Amino acid sequence: MRFRIALVSLMVGLLGTGVCWLTLQPVLENLIETLSRSAPGAPVLNRINGVLPFFLGLDVVMLSAMTYGVLTWLVGRPLTHLEKAIEQLGRLDAEVVFRQGGPLVSRLQEAVAQMALALKTEQALTAHNVVQLKEANEKLIRAQTELVSADRLATVGKLAAGVAHEVGNPLSGILGYLSLIRSKSSGADVPDLVNRIEGEVQRIDDIVRSLLELGKPSRGKAGPLEVQSLVDSVVRMLTKGPDFGPVHVDVDIEPGLFVRGEAGQVSQILINLLLNAAQALNGKGQITVRGRVIAEMGKAYIEVHDEGPGIPFDVLPRVFEPFFTTKSAGKGTGLGLAVSLHLAHGMSGELQAGNAPTGGAQFRLTLPLP
Repeated sequence: MRFRIALVSLMVGLLGTGVCWLTLQPVLENLIETLSRSAPGAPVLNRINGVLPFFLGLDVVMLSAMTYGVLTWLVGRPLTHLEKAIEQLGRLDAEVVFRQGGPLVSRLQEAVAQMALALKTEQALTAHNVVQLKEANEKLIRAQTELVSADRLATVGKLAAGVAHEVGNPLSGILGYLSLIRSKSSGADVPDLVNRIEGEVQRIDDIVRSLLELGKPSRGKAGPLEVQSLVDSVVRMLTKGPDFGPVHVDVDIEPGLFVRGEAGQVSQILINLLLNAAQALNGKGQITVRGRVIAEMGKAYIEVHDEGPGIPFDVLPRVFEPFFTTKSAGKGTGLGLAVSLHLAHGMSGELQAGNAPTGGAQFRLTLPLP
């Protein structure tokens, strides 16, 4: 800043002295010409010619110094303070103090002062908004916590209601059969009643075991599983049961397909899906088990498709809901698919339900590649 002011002052000094010289030159020439005519060869003329350049240089220096002082006082110092104030505003510090800068920069100072005031106002508004956002966020967190708690309570209540209903039915049957046994202690149908009681107790045991399976964490570590051998083992075991009489199971697994999971849990999921498919066919039809790699997702899927009537549109959103079943009373607990979904999530997988385009229900188990 000082160098620029000095350069401007020098230019003003040279320009001012030059203008003065051009103005006084005709007068000085006439004066010197008059003196030379009246007193030719006088020493005064020589002295004037000798000192004239000195005084011209002195005029340049004095005029430059005066200009430098004026510019420094009226422009240089105020601009320096203004520059510091703008840098302070650049750091978002609105506490700016201005010094009196004279009329040349007073408008600039006033504009910067208004900017500082506006910045200070915005900072206060932002701080107020931040406080409000923090309060709103805390309220949202509290509301979310309460909502989660309420959802858990609702789920627990729903499970409790389902357990009471599902367990209550076989218990009522047991009580009824016991009353009959008491009244017919020597009757021929006592063994049949005992067998029925055993069946109802077995139902209660299945419900309790499914609930425990639904709530417990993963029991082992996931590892590489060969899908072909696992599916073949499950199909061989199930096709010997009564639900798979004339039902044909077609296995179409991509060669060399491996997934990451737990053998026991994947087998349990496949057993639930195949049993549901066989029951949907009512003992007649075909089930297709297909396995493929989804390379772009780093996953593979195992799909179970039956030729049954499919899943009704209004039932589809509830198929994984605990205790929801479309089977007749005594044929299922409504926990098989809920447990299967829980097991799939425990292996970082997914279980999806839908209807195939060609008809019939289609369940897809997706698991990560090893």
